[in-house]
Amino acid sequence: MGMYASVRGWLEIDWEQRDEAERIITSHPHDLYAGGWAFPRAPFNWTLYLFYGGDIRQGEVSWLYGIVEELARMTPVDEDLDWPRGLFMVTAEGREGAETWQVREAAVTRVPAAGLSWLGE
Repeated sequence: MGMYASVRGWLEIDWEQRDEAERIITSHPHDLYAGGWAFPRAPFNWTLYLFYGGDIRQGEVSWLYGIVEELARMTPVDEDLDWPRGLFMVTAEGREGAETWQVREAAVTRVPAAGLSWLGE
C-alpha cells in the first residue's frame, strides 16, 4: 500500500499571478493529487491565497515540492517586488516530527518543525 504524507499549506500571491500559477499547476498533472490545489472563487481584497491540502504517497512529495518551488519563483508583478510567500506543513507516516516548507524570496526552505508533530497524529 505504501506510506503517506499529509501536506497542507498556502501561498500568498498577487491576483495578477493567478493565470501563471494555474499554468504551473496544470503543467505538472497527477491523476490523484493535483486536485489538492484550491483558489478562492472570486477576488476580494488584494492578496490571493492559493491553498494545497492532501494526503499523498511519500514518494510523490517531491512532485509537489517541485511545483511549490516553481510557484515560489513567479516574477513579482508590481513595483513592490513582492515574491510569493507562504508556508506548508508536512507530516509523514513512520516519521517523528513535522517539516515545514517556508516560501519566501523566490526560494523554498525545508525546516524541521518537531513542535508541530501533533498535526500528524
